[in-house]
Amino acid sequence: MADDYYKILGVSRTASAEEIKKAFRKLARKHHPDMNPGDKAAEEKFKQLNAAFEVLSDEKKRRLYDEFGEDAARMGFDEKKAAQYRAYRSAQSAGGGRPFSGGGGVDFDLGDIFGDIFGRAGAGGVDVEEILGRRAGARAAGPTPGEDITARLTLGFAEALTGTERSIAVQRPGRCQRCQGSGKVGTPTTCSTCGGSGKVRRGGILGASSGSCPSCRGTGRAAPPCPSCQATGVVEETARLTVKIPAGVHTGSKVRLAGQGAAGPRGGPPGDLYIETQVTEHPLVRREGDDLYMDLPVTVSEAMLGAEVRVPTFQGEVTVKVPEGSQSGRRMRLRGRGAPSLKGGTPGDLYLTLQVKVPEHPSSEARRAAEELARAYQTDVRGSLQL
Repeated sequence: MADDYYKILGVSRTASAEEIKKAFRKLARKHHPDMNPGDKAAEEKFKQLNAAFEVLSDEKKRRLYDEFGEDAARMGFDEKKAAQYRAYRSAQSAGGGRPFSGGGGVDFDLGDIFGDIFGRAGAGGVDVEEILGRRAGARAAGPTPGEDITARLTLGFAEALTGTERSIAVQRPGRCQRCQGSGKVGTPTTCSTCGGSGKVRRGGILGASSGSCPSCRGTGRAAPPCPSCQATGVVEETARLTVKIPAGVHTGSKVRLAGQGAAGPRGGPPGDLYIETQVTEHPLVRREGDDLYMDLPVTVSEAMLGAEVRVPTFQGEVTVKVPEGSQSGRRMRLRGRGAPSLKGGTPGDLYLTLQVKVPEHPSSEARRAAEELARAYQTDVRGSLQL
């Protein structure tokens, strides 16, 4: 426990949970007892890796380890005991000695500390391991849950709004077919790690202890390691999956496929697969939240006199009434014609912005009509423009 767990895994103290998991997985494969039969140094390293990962992969344990170091394990990573220990340390710092038992400036050990804190001191001293419970220095190398993985999928704008079904290929760690994920093949023989006893001695947090053999999991017999997966039970594979994309996804949405992630080492349960969507832009429509925005071209006569025009939406074509005297820039709202809500709420709305269009190649009659129209303006349309 005196060893720095971060150094054991070769990561910084600010490493993310994913970085810690990747570092452990890489080193555990390298130093696994099945891959290094009879190598005591590798066996010891494997135990240290497991002990470090057990703490740093757990958010609560990691937080207490960062605060108390090896003392966190002596407390069993217990929040209540940690609070009492904080109070003890604070009082000791203020008093310069042992405020719970009197005296100042004297040496003490953790047995005395926890005996004072938890009231377990006796004539024969304190059994710290009895107070806090034994914690193995390493976990047995049994099945380990697989990692979650993320794949990205590009969708068209309309596909994202209406939903779709896609077939995708995913590169992932899969279960080894040769050993069916166990990491072992062939006829079991006497375990070389424990000599057939099923038990190994390991350096625990509070001293040496006996525990189940990580190689044979306490049975005393172990089959040879699978050469196809190097005893991990996992090999790289390409899986083809069908993914149902719900209506309303946007860039950054994630669709979870339970159990389709990386296979778990040595027969452990697989992780999940997350499909992260990337939605392409639409040439005519833009999206803000669940609302959609689109320009609606209208003719001069439709804007002046009013009209009913046909408008395409992602749910089908609808008829929209353009009010008489409409100007360019006027916004019209179509309720519920926007994007569906991923949370099952009310769909967004579609906003139409009117754009009055004049003829690109007017005839002589159209020109005369435009001149007549110009005389209909009673005020200067640019009269209010002042900078």
